Formats: sequence, C-alpha cells, structure tokens
Amino acid sequence: MTHANPIKVLIVDDSAVVRQAMVAILEKDRGIKVTGHAMDPIFAMEKMAKEWPDVILLDVEMPRMDGITFLRKIMAERPTPVIICSSLTAKGAETTMQALSAGAFAIFTKPTLGVKNYLEDASHDLVAAVHAAAAARMSRLPLPRAPMVAPPKLSADAVLSPGLEAMAVTTDTFTAIGTSTGGTQALEYVLSALPRTCPGIVVVQHMPEQFTAAFAARLNSICEIEVREARTGDRVLAGRALIAPGGKHLVIKRSGAQYLAEIVQAPPVNRHCPSVDVLFRSVAKYAGKNAMGVIMTGMGDDGARGLLEMKQAGARTLAQDEESCVVFGMPKEAIKLGAADRVVPLHQIPELISR
Repeated sequence: MTHANPIKVLIVDDSAVVRQAMVAILEKDRGIKVTGHAMDPIFAMEKMAKEWPDVILLDVEMPRMDGITFLRKIMAERPTPVIICSSLTAKGAETTMQALSAGAFAIFTKPTLGVKNYLEDASHDLVAAVHAAAAARMSRLPLPRAPMVAPPKLSADAVLSPGLEAMAVTTDTFTAIGTSTGGTQALEYVLSALPRTCPGIVVVQHMPEQFTAAFAARLNSICEIEVREARTGDRVLAGRALIAPGGKHLVIKRSGAQYLAEIVQAPPVNRHCPSVDVLFRSVAKYAGKNAMGVIMTGMGDDGARGLLEMKQAGARTLAQDEESCVVFGMPKEAIKLGAADRVVPLHQIPELISR
C-alpha cells in the first residue's frame, strides 16, 4: 500500500527493548514514520498534544495509567486506530478482550521472554497491521449491543481435499461466518442481536491461541444465544455459536442429519490458523444447501475461495459491504470471485441469519 505521506506511528510501551525493536522494524518501511514513543500513557498524551499520530501501538500493562483506560480516553476524544500489543497469557487474553470491546483495531501478540527476536521474526505482520490500521474506517466500528516472517501461503488443500460429497436436504441448517480485522466488534454486533431460536452458527475469527476462549466467554456473557470455543464432537445446534480455537482449524462434518465440529491441528492456510477457507470448504463439502456463508470485515483474502465453493455447493452466501467494513479486504476478494449472492451492510446480517 502506498501513502502520499508516511503513516505517523506512536509507540506506547513500558519496555525500552520493545520500543527500540519496534522503531527499528517500522522505520525500515518507507511508508511509516515513528513520530514518537513513550513509556506510559501520561507521556504519550504529552506527545499527542503536539502531534496526533495516525496509528498507535499500545501495551496494556503499564505504570501510572493502564492501556485500557488510555484506549477508552482516545476513543472518546478522537477515535484513532490502536493496535494492542499484548502478552500471550491468560491474563493478557482477558485484558485484550476488554481492549477490543473498547474499540481497539487489532491484536499484536508478544511473548514474555525473547521479545526482541520475536518482534524481528514477526516484522512482516507488524508492518502489515500498521498499514491496514492507517487505512481503516474507525468511525465504522459497530457499537456493542475486534505473527512471524510470512510462512508459505497454503490453500485449504493442506487440510481438506477439494471435491463434494452427495448432499441431502436436512432439517438442521446453520450459518458459517468468517472474519478478521474489525471482526471482534462486528461479531459482537451480529451475535448479540440473534434470538435463541436462530440456526446454529460456526465462526472463524482470526485470533491468536489462548485469546479465542476469552473472546467466546465474553460473547457468551452478553448474548442471548450460547457462545463457546468449539471442541471436537460439539454439535451445531440452534441457538449456539461455536468459535474456532486459535492455533487450530475448525471443520464441520456430518453424522446422519447432524453436523458436528472437528478441531484439526494442521499448518496455517492463507497464513492463518484457524482459516476461514478451511471452515467454508468443509461446510461446502458436508452441508451444501443446508448452510449459509457470511464473510465479513478483514484483511487479506482468506475465505474468498471457500465462500465460492459454498455457493457452488448450493449454499446461500453473503458478503459485508464496503461502507460498514473496518477493512474491506476479505469481502472484496469474495465479491471479485463472484462468491457472494448478496452484498449487505452489517446491520442486515443478524436478520438474514435469523431467517
């Protein structure tokens, strides 16, 4: 992505090692300029008073003011894309869910040890996240009722072979949803609007390991339907949403007229694990016209080909429109392939799923 002016980035982290590593990584990209870094939000506010950044990289655990309080202050005063830099711990996951709910753009994970080397290895993802954040439509985040040197970009063939099995119309119907950047807020909007009588839901939200359980628990606490992290053998039932666990793929299998979740340990597909393409292909293969596919806000093209396979298998397919997306990447690629029967705004999706 090219920018007429470099993206102005502010780094807020109490670790000097992290700040130095991030500055070194980001400034290798000509489209990015680090305009400041601060050890806590108090110092950051002083710098922001002089020059407001386009993107903020924000740690969540800091002295004097925690990252969540600072994030809420930013979103109330002047909404700006904020990438949360969180540790890969259970406590970090819970705090990050609060940050996403408060309007954070995305998560960038970091370990508790070996941070400098990890950041260097994950530089591709960090730079990509900053570019996506700068292009994001922060005003379009829905109100609640959203790492590594690039690996080979595998397709869903790495997990599931192509080709369809014989289909029969069954009484069990369900919806498969795929989303990424901006998806945590979009999913909260959609799932919290669904009645307990809605068809079953299966979801891939690009999210790191350990974070999906906290995400599912948060959604379960605010939704009428049951929301939980998927486990092998879970049945896809009306009034239940199953969220793919981070670091593993979610596929759907059929047993008679019932649909069951299966959790698969396999390489990343389209550089993601879980992958939307893997879920959508399994739904095309085992459910066909008994399912509906929905692709929502997110970077990249994961899910586009899978949604096309669902459509070719007889499923109904929807793509979120550009106007309501935070990042119009995944839906755009699906639309370009002709994979979407309809292109709709976010606020229409709950009603269409309920039908």
